[in-house]
Amino acid sequence: MRRGAAVRTVYSGELHVSYGQFYVDSRLDGEDTGPSPACAGQTDGLCGAAVPGRLFLVTGLHTGRVGLTVEVHGAAPPLDDGWEDVVEAPFRPVSARTVVLPWGDGPLCTLDLLPTDHRVRYCGRGMDRGREEELAVLDGGAPVDHYLLQFWPAPPAAGLVVRQTSRSAARRHARSLPPPPAPEERAAAERRLREERAAAEPAAQERAEALSWGGRLPSRRLREAGGNARGLVPLDRDLLDAVDAACPATQRSLARWAAHRAFAAAGLGDVDWIAPALAALDRGEPLPAPFDDPQRAWDRFFADDRLTHTETDSADGCRDNLLQQAMAMPALPAAAGPDPLCAALDALFAAAVTYGTDYPALFAQARRRFPTLGPGTPPS
Repeated sequence: MRRGAAVRTVYSGELHVSYGQFYVDSRLDGEDTGPSPACAGQTDGLCGAAVPGRLFLVTGLHTGRVGLTVEVHGAAPPLDDGWEDVVEAPFRPVSARTVVLPWGDGPLCTLDLLPTDHRVRYCGRGMDRGREEELAVLDGGAPVDHYLLQFWPAPPAAGLVVRQTSRSAARRHARSLPPPPAPEERAAAERRLREERAAAEPAAQERAEALSWGGRLPSRRLREAGGNARGLVPLDRDLLDAVDAACPATQRSLARWAAHRAFAAAGLGDVDWIAPALAALDRGEPLPAPFDDPQRAWDRFFADDRLTHTETDSADGCRDNLLQQAMAMPALPAAAGPDPLCAALDALFAAAVTYGTDYPALFAQARRRFPTLGPGTPPS
């Protein structure tokens, strides 16, 4: 391959961003300069290149995962029309090691650029969606905004905005920023920025946690309850809070009821080695064999060729062909757990995934059976 046509893909995958930013850095000290010095004197607000040896890169998403590809070319690559926002800037490494850095983390990848003049092109797609759909990304959805960084050797030339499409990019592009400040001014600004970030970090962490819990912070008990509490968040956050607020006796009754509903929906309630365990659960007694040992229970489940196998979709509708009987099995030991709140949440979640996309009917039944859980909000 000719040198001018050579391309090396350094990274292709996901990048976790915080505060809507990440960096390229070749400086040995690696100190953060913040967005203002990085973009000083530029009309481009997406790729700050005013600090020698460093790039300050902006994303639409504030906190979460974005798609990122990093390439090193032997010559200027053609511009792909699929990118909505594109900027270019000069870049010259100041050491032999240039890295891509997420905010507050170690290097994502190393570029191995020679310490000579380069051109960098930064492309973005879906920046507005990144801002608007942050909650979905934090809840485990796929990244919605994607970025491409391309480097190639080139003489120094002024940065420019090649293409502007999104509102996010329009807000970021500077119009009359002053030239970079003097070193002492920059040091003072950096110190203030560090202090401000340290002061803002607790609030940012609280905001991120609230987003991951559906928009409001959980109680301490819910936070400690574990993964199935979080699993109920996208299904019915109001019901989750109502179960949390219920008395232990209601929580225990709900756990037993949910286990029965799960096994009934899966057609397992009358199986000869399962029915005694459900009866023991109702009496508040230890579960009999094989449910006294989780592995033995699963071995018995898979060995019993009398069981009818039916399929269901996942509650969020994203997966199909799930074995409904296997979804129900965890409800029984969950309902027998020592903590009433965890028992209720775990059994209710197991019942919900057993019902699949019909889980709203289960939750409506729960509210009728236990009026203290409240009326709920009809599905939109």
